[in-house]
Amino acid sequence: MSPQNAQKPPSRALVTGVVVFYLVAALSMVMANKWVLNTTEAPLFFLFTQLVIAVVLFVISDIMKVLPDRLHLDLNICKGLVPMVGLNVIGLSFSNYTLKYVDASFYQVARGLVLPFTVCTSFVMLNARPSLRILFSCGIVTLGFFIGVFLDGTALSLVGIFFGVVSSAITAIHSVVIKQSLSVVNGSALLLSWYTNLLSALVLVPIIVLAGETAEITKLFSGADELYRTTGQMSALGTFVWGSVITGVLGFMMSIASLLSIKVTSPITHMISSAVRGVAASVLGMWLFHDIITSGRASSIAIILLGSIYYTWVKHVESQSPLPSTSGGAYERLKMEDVESGPRRNSSSKPE
Repeated sequence: MSPQNAQKPPSRALVTGVVVFYLVAALSMVMANKWVLNTTEAPLFFLFTQLVIAVVLFVISDIMKVLPDRLHLDLNICKGLVPMVGLNVIGLSFSNYTLKYVDASFYQVARGLVLPFTVCTSFVMLNARPSLRILFSCGIVTLGFFIGVFLDGTALSLVGIFFGVVSSAITAIHSVVIKQSLSVVNGSALLLSWYTNLLSALVLVPIIVLAGETAEITKLFSGADELYRTTGQMSALGTFVWGSVITGVLGFMMSIASLLSIKVTSPITHMISSAVRGVAASVLGMWLFHDIITSGRASSIAIILLGSIYYTWVKHVESQSPLPSTSGGAYERLKMEDVESGPRRNSSSKPE
């Protein structure tokens, strides 16, 4: 390749801007979600509202021709994305239920098994055999999870932990299915995000009815909480609307920005920002929601982050100088966005 055609590396300002945006947006998403889920008993309707806002923003952006790919609807594509949409709906729903039943500062611990589950899923579904160092990093993360569950020192919701573990497993499967689903949309992460949001919103409608949330939705819009609201406190409906708008817009922006992020940031950069976010989420949870950060919880978060950072370093080293495989197959490098964020409301090919 000639020097003239060589692609220039992204500037520090661009990389910094993308990382800071993801850091702030992801923190805002978790805190806004927790803010709303503390006041509503309709987490699935909240998720539906976020998806609808994202779909509307997609349509507006398409009309204004600001997207690199034109949006369209194709029945054959919809059929091909059934597994992806199913996992997306279940994963996001369980993720919301996790955040509803556990503290914001414990959310990362409750979903701490995403990385081990992803490595196991890749081995089973892709025949991607991990190295001993990868398994060791997964062991560190798993240890951190159990420290958080058994040595937290506060009353934990077993329901929340259950939803966290299940959503982590679904996230792992989701990260594999994403790769298969991209071929359905000719490799377009943007179209995959568009179809996933639209179809997930449609699928959620009957689920909301079956889950019995219609009564809570009626209560929400009828203003039944006004009798119990103290002076100066925002109504449940106001909290729901503002929370939906904030998370819906941020989710859409993160989906669009992911197309740039994959090009300008490395896995190491992603994991460092993830570590900062994990610590910041705990501090914000303590400040905004008066979460109690015990020594057990702090140790759990630190160990999970340590194992995740070690995993990223090992994958970086193995990708730069791959070791000879004695098992018949090399471990496939996974995008850290897929590993650590899980299914998103605006899944592009990524969580973060």
